[in-house]
Amino acid sequence: MNFDVDIHKTVRSERRSFDLRVRFTTNARRTVIFGPSGAGKSLTLQALAGLLKPDTGSITFGGDVLFDAATGIDIPARRRGFGYLFQDYALFPKLNVRQNIAFGQSSGLRNPSATVEDAAVERWLRAFELVDVAQQRPEELSGGQRQRTALARALVHSPRALLLDEPFSALDPELRERMRSELDDLLQGIDIPVLMITHDPQDLEWFGDAALYLRDGQITEPPPAPSRAQPTRLRPA
Repeated sequence: MNFDVDIHKTVRSERRSFDLRVRFTTNARRTVIFGPSGAGKSLTLQALAGLLKPDTGSITFGGDVLFDAATGIDIPARRRGFGYLFQDYALFPKLNVRQNIAFGQSSGLRNPSATVEDAAVERWLRAFELVDVAQQRPEELSGGQRQRTALARALVHSPRALLLDEPFSALDPELRERMRSELDDLLQGIDIPVLMITHDPQDLEWFGDAALYLRDGQITEPPPAPSRAQPTRLRPA
């Protein structure tokens, strides 16, 4: 499954105008979009997810056209079939772990039952070792448990790809290395493409099978190589 992206989006505010012009193709199992804050990474991820509509261009995944401005195609976010892990995890504070995971399958506005029984929910509770905390709320969880809950919610509907928005930035620095290792282990057993955005070089080193460098809204040449083993670089299209 590959992403084929060629989009343009202008975002305006009272003080500035930002142009996002992103063009790339990747079929790597793990792709990292890396760059400084304000480079346009989140806008790119939101466009892929269907949360932001580009002004022009197209987005294709696995041969399926998700967006094409020229023909008027714009598949809604829920129908694109992606799992999305938000930067701050976006767990519902008044719902327990089981409900938060089950919400990933909900098509309506009503919250799942506190004792919801569902085979997919049970699968991810077991897989991510959350059975013992299934009735707890997010405030009662450790950072790792919150991350696993959010990841389980993103995976419960069997997505075609997983989109990760700065998955470690909400963690204390001392937790990040352990959480990278834990997420790496979890992803080893998930046979779907993963696309992550980050500004942290450590994330690139851990997860960048292929890397795209984004600066000022455009794919650019990579910065100096980090010290660890290098991912395959994708050059601007």
